[in-house]
Amino acid sequence: MTDTTTVLTARGQASIPARIRKQAGLEAGDQLVWEQTSESELRIRWARPSQVGVFGMLGYARKYHAKDRRSTDEILRDLREGE
Repeated sequence: MTDTTTVLTARGQASIPARIRKQAGLEAGDQLVWEQTSESELRIRWARPSQVGVFGMLGYARKYHAKDRRSTDEILRDLREGE
């Protein structure tokens, strides 16, 4: 990966280059955690929310379904066959 430079605004804001956002799957509203690792280095970590339980699965199912338009029976059959 090549280095990408951004400019810090007077209000302390910086933008994430589109290529990096797309590769990481970052979307508006995602939370980032900043950690100072040395005098001249920062680490930025994506704070993915933990989705536990039934409601977490509903969010996962919604994302999965948007990519796959097969019926539930077709998906289960494929999974059982080891696709």
